Amino acid sequence: MERLGTGIGWRPEIADAVERMPGVDWVEVVSENTCPGHLPESLRRLRERGVTVVPHGVSLGLGGADRPDGHRLAALAERAEALGSPLVTEHIAFVRAGGPLTATPLLEAGHLLPVPRTRDALDVLCENVRIAQDALPVPLAVENIAALIGWPGEEMTEGQFLYDLVDRTGVRLLIDVANLHTNRVNRGEDPAVALAELPVEAIAYVHVAGGFERDGVWHDSHAHPVPPEVLEVLSRLASRVTPPGVLLERDENFPEPAELERELAAIRGAVAAGGGDRGGRSAPAVRPAAPEVADATRQRVGLGQAAVLSALVAGTPVPEGFDRVRMGVQARALASKRADVVAKVAPELPEILGDAYRPAFLAYAQEHPMTGGYRRDALDFAGRLLREDRAGDRVSRRRLRTWWLDRAGAAPRRGALLRRG
Repeated sequence: MERLGTGIGWRPEIADAVERMPGVDWVEVVSENTCPGHLPESLRRLRERGVTVVPHGVSLGLGGADRPDGHRLAALAERAEALGSPLVTEHIAFVRAGGPLTATPLLEAGHLLPVPRTRDALDVLCENVRIAQDALPVPLAVENIAALIGWPGEEMTEGQFLYDLVDRTGVRLLIDVANLHTNRVNRGEDPAVALAELPVEAIAYVHVAGGFERDGVWHDSHAHPVPPEVLEVLSRLASRVTPPGVLLERDENFPEPAELERELAAIRGAVAAGGGDRGGRSAPAVRPAAPEVADATRQRVGLGQAAVLSALVAGTPVPEGFDRVRMGVQARALASKRADVVAKVAPELPEILGDAYRPAFLAYAQEHPMTGGYRRDALDFAGRLLREDRAGDRVSRRRLRTWWLDRAGAAPRRGALLRRG
C-alpha cells in the first residue's frame, strides 16, 4: 500500500499556508468542491512539486438503500484522473433516503448519517461498494463516520462490521480516530475494542480532527484543536500498525499557520509514540463475489432510513427504539449545518438579509426538508421569502428578487415573483 506520510486537508482559506507549510507530504480535497477543468493554482503548484492529492467524496451515500448514482461515480472518477490520485475515498453513511424504492418523498440530509450495523445493511453496503469499485479508475477507501445517534437492534460492533466489509469486498479503510472518540462519548463504544477488531492491514490512511463536547454530546466540528483524547486513539492505532498516511482535517475557524504546524507535529508525535507494527488483525482474504442483493432487502433498509431521515428533517415521529433526545440534538445540528452551508454557497443571502437570515432560514427549514442539494435549497429559500413577502424592506426585496432571477432562469415562478413590488 502506498506510503502517503503526513498530510492536511486542502481548503481555499488556507491554500497559501499549506503551500508554505514544511513537512506536508500530501493533501486531501473535497471532491464535490473541485472542478477538474479549473483546478486552483495552489493545487496545480502542489502537484508540480510532487505532493499527492487525494479526492475525498461526501455525497455518494454508499450506505444508502439505493445503488450508487452513476453520475456521482463518474464525477469522482474524473477528479481522481484529473488529480493523478493513487486512490479515492468516501464514507460509510447514507446522505439521502426515500424515493421510488420506498414510495416516500426523496429527502436529503446534507450530512453523513450512520447505517445500522445489521446483516441487511451490510449486504447493501457491500454491493454498493463493489459497484463503486468497478466504476473507479483507482482503489477506493471508505471512512467510518461520527454518530450522534445509534440504531436499535444492531447485530455487530463497528469493528466487526468493518472487518466483514473488507472481507467481502477487499475495499480499503480510511479510519477516522476522531470519529472513534466521538462514538466513545456519544455511544459508549470503547475505541480500543474497535481497533482490536479492525483489519489493520486494510488501512489506507487515517483522519485526525478536533471537536467539542456540549451537554454530554461530542460534536465532530472540524473547527477546533485536536484534543489529547483523539491523539491517544491515534497512538493506540499506531501501536498496532504504522498508518500509511495520517491527515489533519480542519474545515472552519482556521487558526494561524503556526498552530496548524504544531498540530501536525503533535500528530507525528502520537504516531511515533505508538511504536508501529505490534501486530493486530490482518486484512482478510477477499471472498468470491456475493449474489446480487434482493430488492426486498434494499427496500427494508430504505424504509428504515427514510423513517429516520424524515424524523430528523421533516418533523415526523421518531421511529420506535431511537433515543428521542439524541434525535432532537441531531435534528437541530442538521438544521444549523444547513443554514451554515447555504450561507457559504450563496453568501449574498446573509448579506442581503442581514441578521434576519439565520432565524428566517431555520424557520423555513422546519417546514421544508432539503430535496435537491444546497444550491437548490438556497434558491427555494429565497423564492419562498419572495412569494410570502417576507424578504424585508423594499430594497432587500428588490435585491433578493434580482438574485433569485439571475440564478433560477425561466422558471414557472418567474411571473409571480415579478408581479410582487
